[in-house]
Amino acid sequence: MPLPLLSPDLLNQRPELLNNHLELLQLPEKIIQFGTGVLLRGLPDYFVNKANQQGIFNGRIVVVKSTASGGTDAFEEQRNIYSHSIQGIENGAQIDEMVINSAISRTLSANNRWADILHCAHNPDLKIVISNTTEVGIQLTDDDIFASPPASFPGKLTAYLYERFKALGGSAESGMVIVPTELIVGNGPKLRSIVLEQAKRHNLEESFTQWLENSNHFCSSLVDRIVPGKPDADAVNDLFGKQGFTDNLLIVSEVYRLWAIEGDSQVRAVLTFAEADSGVVIEPNIDLYRELKLRLLNGTHTLAAGLCFLNGLNTVRESMENTETAAFITNIMLNELAPAIPYPVDPIKTAEFGNQVLDRFKNPFIRHQLIDITVQYTAKMKMRNIPTLLNHYQKTDQVPFLFAKGFAAYLRFMKPVFHKDGAYYGERNGEPYSIRCDSAAYFDEKWKNAASPLELADQVLSDADLWGADLTLLPGFADAVKENMAQVIASGS
Repeated sequence: MPLPLLSPDLLNQRPELLNNHLELLQLPEKIIQFGTGVLLRGLPDYFVNKANQQGIFNGRIVVVKSTASGGTDAFEEQRNIYSHSIQGIENGAQIDEMVINSAISRTLSANNRWADILHCAHNPDLKIVISNTTEVGIQLTDDDIFASPPASFPGKLTAYLYERFKALGGSAESGMVIVPTELIVGNGPKLRSIVLEQAKRHNLEESFTQWLENSNHFCSSLVDRIVPGKPDADAVNDLFGKQGFTDNLLIVSEVYRLWAIEGDSQVRAVLTFAEADSGVVIEPNIDLYRELKLRLLNGTHTLAAGLCFLNGLNTVRESMENTETAAFITNIMLNELAPAIPYPVDPIKTAEFGNQVLDRFKNPFIRHQLIDITVQYTAKMKMRNIPTLLNHYQKTDQVPFLFAKGFAAYLRFMKPVFHKDGAYYGERNGEPYSIRCDSAAYFDEKWKNAASPLELADQVLSDADLWGADLTLLPGFADAVKENMAQVIASGS
């Protein structure tokens, strides 16, 4: 007999799945969220759901799907309810928990429901914006905020805030707390500056600009939880069998969770869901949290993903079970990246955080696909690792050989062998893989026109427009990258 699908109908039959709190499905909307990805559903939405269950926040989330790919069918079929499997080790104890998340009220496609999304701006109780549109999402573009919808996320946000300003009379009380979670240093101020520039370019009234600046809080934030893509079929079937239902929106995550938000007492008064879990930190300065996570966890992921993948491995866990790649991951994190973090950090705290990250990488329950880490590979390399590399050379002229090896693997991974319908594909052991990076066309041209991989390395490393600096000027670094090219070219071929 087939298992039933997770939905409100099933919850009516089995109210214990929602801890007998079916009234949570009727809570008012208080948040609009740009992004449907697993990270948002596994961290911010997790905190909101937990707070609702404790009777603290008592609000739901309107989710905006901004990308053209895929649809909202699964969300509509399950009416936005999904299960969240949390597995790992916490304080020495094994955790295996399943949560039913009912925090999302609606999922609206920006392409099809833009008028409905703008209408949400009229709701005075909807005071919070959350976003995750990847590192390339927060960029100033030549956008039309009066389009249906605007093309970029900042364009959509500007249009939404302008609609709210007009609908609610520009009152101070109608301002919003806007919390981007994209992994960009200073993501709050950067998003704020783009919205202000969009207002200027569209000749919007000065009173709107004043309202943006004085009544809205653009808060930098940092999210830290490993929420990989959908597990493999066997793991899914095991979870469904244990839960007693199927779920097309299922997500899995580790136990560890952190959402650090830069804000004051006014921000805290709005983000009351923070009271439900110590994993939400609201402080005036979150630089330390950001730098440790960005440089050690994310930076190591980025430098190791291509190398491990080209060596025939598929997940972070497999990489930590392989003697050679585990040694690479451990040594590059603790011996090259940690001492070069471009922020004053206590070495004891750095070592403590780094060893905690290594334990998280070894989580036996999580299958974090390496190929997923390579999405927007170039932007991640630039944001996460190049500042660390430059700071390394400010401290010493010693060549970071492991960094060079990881960078060489990145260059090899970014070698397209064919493209189809605008998508680019590389090849590993005769099998194609997707290169999901906005710089794929750039690398396609470089690999085709370079006389050799060594010439390609020089051309890419010297591209100051790409990296913000000419990396061939760093003593010995280009030579070290090229020394590793021959080895990684053979990998995956």
